[in-house]
Amino acid sequence: MALRLVTTVLFLAILAACRIANDQLRVVGVVDGDTIIVEGGLVVRYIGIDAPEKNEALYLQAQKANEELVRGKRVRLEKDISDKDSHGRLLRYVYLDGIFVNAELVRAGLADAKAYLPDVKYQAYLEAVEKEARQTRRGLWSQQ
Repeated sequence: MALRLVTTVLFLAILAACRIANDQLRVVGVVDGDTIIVEGGLVVRYIGIDAPEKNEALYLQAQKANEELVRGKRVRLEKDISDKDSHGRLLRYVYLDGIFVNAELVRAGLADAKAYLPDVKYQAYLEAVEKEARQTRRGLWSQQ
């Protein structure tokens, strides 16, 4: 409980200190637990997290959770340092009605926090959320 409060306060402080774009786009497809397609056919890879790949444990659960969170809804995208990855996907933090989607998937144990330099603006927060998921044995950490 205390860890969650600390991570929430930390996240809110980070958000208050950052300039966030107000552009919102509708999600038209969900590729997997950490990748979506938005209107215009743009493929967006969530920054700072790594969800299971096909043939890995909890892949379908992560994909379904992501789909339930964002499919058909308007999301706000926030860029860090890099615009795209080596596959041409936009790299973004994704928000839905005040929910930090990247963190919600980590909190549920359906993705782990993973730094991809230089895009690490919220990495400390994502790692704190992962620690909480590990301690409560959610998702990927339920068998540990």
